[in-house]
Amino acid sequence: MNPFRYDRVDTVPEAIAAIGAAVADTGPHDTARFLAGGTNVLDLMKENVMRPAALVDLGRLPLAVIEEQADGSLHLGAMARNADTAEHPLVRERYPLLRAAILAGASPQIRNMATNGGNLLQRTRCYYFYDAGVPCNKRKPGSGCPAATGLARQHAILGASEHCIATHPSDMCVALAALEATVHVESVRGTREIPFGEFHRLPGDRPDVDTTLEPDELITHISLPAGPFARHSCYLKLRERASYAFALVSVAAALDLDDDGTIRAARLALGGVAHKPWRDREAEALLTGQRAGSEAYARAAAAVLREARAWGGPALPESLPGNAFKIPLAERAIVRALEMAAAGVHTNTGQDAMRGETTA
Repeated sequence: MNPFRYDRVDTVPEAIAAIGAAVADTGPHDTARFLAGGTNVLDLMKENVMRPAALVDLGRLPLAVIEEQADGSLHLGAMARNADTAEHPLVRERYPLLRAAILAGASPQIRNMATNGGNLLQRTRCYYFYDAGVPCNKRKPGSGCPAATGLARQHAILGASEHCIATHPSDMCVALAALEATVHVESVRGTREIPFGEFHRLPGDRPDVDTTLEPDELITHISLPAGPFARHSCYLKLRERASYAFALVSVAAALDLDDDGTIRAARLALGGVAHKPWRDREAEALLTGQRAGSEAYARAAAAVLREARAWGGPALPESLPGNAFKIPLAERAIVRALEMAAAGVHTNTGQDAMRGETTA
């Protein structure tokens, strides 16, 4: 049994003071952690993968409010549950892409427990990370990455390094990347706004650090700007079983279409392919000004995958397949997601049939 310090707090200042004291006593990163829904932290503690010396329980904090702001943006409280976020009237009406992504993730039971802030802080991980009996650079930097030459079916094809090829597990975060969300945090140093694309990290030579969040910073809320993508957006998730599975490839696609089918603006983000939600602005630019259609979509898809790299490789026996199949799979998924977005089909998960469900 691993002993740890436990603090339950009632206010944001108390939470910031408690985590600051814990970090000072135990050191940064995994030694002191916030506890919200606990769906990831407690799971990793039970598996003996994470051994935090201190937990600060945020369950009583008044950070679950979801509300519109004067500028038309929407603030999602960090302690709001994923399920409540997905079913909020303003999310259903204005951000069906986010709703579809949340409903594609985990199970209803987990969505009822998991919080928005906690979803952002899920560990990027793979089955090697969970196995404390094998080396893993995410658990112990410098120990090695057996996934790079082992079972790599679920692993990254974009932005990986020799040190780590794990993929970020969140569906919600892929939609937030496409919607250009901003993460708002607070610490003893004051408040800070982090553009979503800068929140998660690629592995580089420090795969043990998943985000740009400082150890003593608390996520208070996530803001979503007003946008023109409610009618034409889609979250397409491809996985090995129909539910409760991480994506092999997922695509958050959103289009702003003129009456004649010209693309005024496009958003494109992928999950299941990198250490962080992968957004490609160059591919979005290729779509802008083009007529919506398969040719434009295919050019954008090829641009997204232009630097993709497979791991595991064909030299491995069939029992240890590589992930080369994910490159053409991702290309086809991008094209299909853009087709669905243009048609107003918001998801492939069957949660609502979600064709034309939102206001136009």
